[in-house]
Amino acid sequence: MKFSWKLLLIVIAIVIAVVLMFVFGFQGVQNTAISYEEQISTAQSDIKVQEKRRADLIPNLVDCVKAYDEHEYKTLMSVIEARGTSSDASVNEIQTMISAVAEAYPELKSSENYRELMNELATTENLIANYRSNYNSFIKKYNQYVRKFPNRQILGMLGYEQVEYSYLTYNVSEDAPSNLFGD
Repeated sequence: MKFSWKLLLIVIAIVIAVVLMFVFGFQGVQNTAISYEEQISTAQSDIKVQEKRRADLIPNLVDCVKAYDEHEYKTLMSVIEARGTSSDASVNEIQTMISAVAEAYPELKSSENYRELMNELATTENLIANYRSNYNSFIKKYNQYVRKFPNRQILGMLGYEQVEYSYLTYNVSEDAPSNLFGD
């Protein structure tokens, strides 16, 4: 009788060990799939953040160019109007005005702002490209993981499927400017 109890306890311990191995194996496969899904979600969010940044930068860039053009136009019109008079006092006034314009002309400030905004936009575009590449890489890793044996069978039972790559869409958000250079 003692022998049969020992044998029964050994069989029960083996059965419990095998069940636990399957449970931990299934859970490990599911945990890895969850990790890949989180990486995909994070990469997708990173793309959206940079696209929002781009949408915010473009109106600033347009406003900078508009302000620069308006100031340049007003300055040139003032010089042209002042040149239209021919008295000696107006010649002195023109010279003073030209000197003042030369000193106060905001070309460096405006063009620097423009360059800075263009650099920010280029940086943002590069970040978007990198984040899209990361996103596609994470989808590839996830799909490979989901398709491997025995993961395919385990994850199939748990409802996991392959993820489709999302292709570029050029949907414009509702708050994006529509008439950038209009009056």
